[in-house]
Amino acid sequence: MQRVIIGTAGHIDHGKTTLLRALTGIDCDRWAEEKARGITIDLGFAHLEEDDLQIGFIDVPGHERFMHNALAGLGGIRLVLLVVAADEGVKPQTREHLAICQLLGIPRALVALTKADLVDGELLELAQLEVEELLETTPYAGSPILPVSSTTGSGLDALRQALADAARRAASSGDDGGARPFRLPVDRAFVLKGLGVVVTGTLVGGSTAPGESAEVHAPALRQPQTARVRSVQVHGRSRERALAGERTALQLTGVGLETVGRGAQLAAPGIFRGTRTLCARLTLLPEAPEAISGYAPVRFHLYSSEVVGRLRPLTGPLEPGAAGLVEIRLAAPVVAIRGDRFVVRRPSPATTLGGGEILDSHWRRRRGRLLHDALAAIADPERAILLWVLETGERGLAAAELSHRLGWRPEEVQAELDRRVADGKLLRVETGRGPRWLAPAVVERVLDRGRKLLGDYLTSDRLARGMPKAQFLNRLLPRRAQDMGEIFLRWLKREKILVLAGDVVNIPGRKAQLTDEESALAQTLLQRIEAAGLTPPSPAEIGEELGTKEQILAGVTRYLLERGKLVQLPTGLITSAAALETMRRELLASGWDTFSVPQFKERFDLSRKWAIPLLEHLDSSGTTRRLGDRRQIVRR
Repeated sequence: MQRVIIGTAGHIDHGKTTLLRALTGIDCDRWAEEKARGITIDLGFAHLEEDDLQIGFIDVPGHERFMHNALAGLGGIRLVLLVVAADEGVKPQTREHLAICQLLGIPRALVALTKADLVDGELLELAQLEVEELLETTPYAGSPILPVSSTTGSGLDALRQALADAARRAASSGDDGGARPFRLPVDRAFVLKGLGVVVTGTLVGGSTAPGESAEVHAPALRQPQTARVRSVQVHGRSRERALAGERTALQLTGVGLETVGRGAQLAAPGIFRGTRTLCARLTLLPEAPEAISGYAPVRFHLYSSEVVGRLRPLTGPLEPGAAGLVEIRLAAPVVAIRGDRFVVRRPSPATTLGGGEILDSHWRRRRGRLLHDALAAIADPERAILLWVLETGERGLAAAELSHRLGWRPEEVQAELDRRVADGKLLRVETGRGPRWLAPAVVERVLDRGRKLLGDYLTSDRLARGMPKAQFLNRLLPRRAQDMGEIFLRWLKREKILVLAGDVVNIPGRKAQLTDEESALAQTLLQRIEAAGLTPPSPAEIGEELGTKEQILAGVTRYLLERGKLVQLPTGLITSAAALETMRRELLASGWDTFSVPQFKERFDLSRKWAIPLLEHLDSSGTTRRLGDRRQIVRR
């Protein structure tokens, strides 16, 4: 069955609600105040079925004071029924509603000239000419205009047939959202006794069924809340599954009424995310009161949500009637994706300023050249994806991050990114938390940075065996990308920029070379320390005696430590590896199974300053094992 949602539009008291009642038999005015005053205040709903066609109607209020309610209903519709009273003709809200329909990108329109029984043929013809003139400069030029009378029934059959024909064309003309993830903007929420919370809305993407989970996104929530669908109704009938393009009512568990009011969105788990900062292409209406050059306060309308915020042009002042890129900052988060249509209104005095299309729902502020490059890329879908990957830098992009921007399932995002990998525009790497995609320019930048970083370090410390791996990675990558360290190390090794030796990285083929002076110092230092046995003087004491420069002494000492000639004990004391080996052999040959600290000190003539760190070294090397206040000798 084909499914289409039609929204009404038009001035107050032009007969929208009466016309829908005549077409469907359903009274869209639900509130006592609406019936008492004879005007529509909030959204109303009706439906009609013609053979294999299911039409849902959203009746929006025509009064200027209730325009915010009208906007909550117009998002997501694919055909507008513009209602103009033949006895009054085009009025201010007729023009404003029509402008809003254009801003929201509603592709088709059909006009009903109501109250045709109240005018003669000449006035009816004049009203039709006025409507044709109104539509002439819009995408709806040439749309059918049908005179009807809801009172006498004249023209209703022709209008019903025209609506069915237009709805079928709309249903078969493009994507109805069925292939997209589940997404339901909530326009009504209430509690039914014995059933709990019920929400209604137009299902703009995917489908849902009893037993399935949904994330609730609402301005009042810091994090999405999970709800479960208990039952589904479409136009008052229970259904096993509701599909995109249908007016849907869901009975929910797991959430309270205060969470899911108008403006909330129900969505497939893990795909959508709230945002406060957006980049969009905005068209300012010709009737807008003035140009926008700096931040302007606005009320931002997206589907059923209404949030206050500010917008500013990104490419210079925006004049009435012109279009341009803008940054929108909101006081509360909304769920938005690329391609969503929106309307902005001035808070006071209330008037519609314009509207347009979201280009980046998670925009970040930029300046100068970065802003220029981003704006050049963001309008083109292909370049926008490459921009978003590039801006994740060394961390790379996870598929879920692009899902938040595009409203696609992760597997669809992966396929799209892999297509760019095949074209050589992106690189894919596997991590412990799933695949990520990087821009080749970022990888080249890291390779160059690694080459320079390692070269500078080894130039400044010529005698170092290499650069400590942990220090290298900490300086190579920002904190947010540290989990990519091993991946970049593999790239650096493959490009022969470095080699990895244990816990240090080095330039391939490089060996530290001592000068004649340094070689003589190393020999003297080692001889003096080895000759003193287990309790030698410190290198600093020897260097002071020899009059050696501190920097040279430190380099030579580290050179001997890295090559295992000297050993640094846990407390920082330094002794020779030869003395430690002699001590180890003597212990093994001692005949002891266990010994105490005093016995150890006495046997090797040690003070406590040396005895404790030497014992800790023996423990860590596996020669001894601590048992309370004694040591056991480990013989293999």
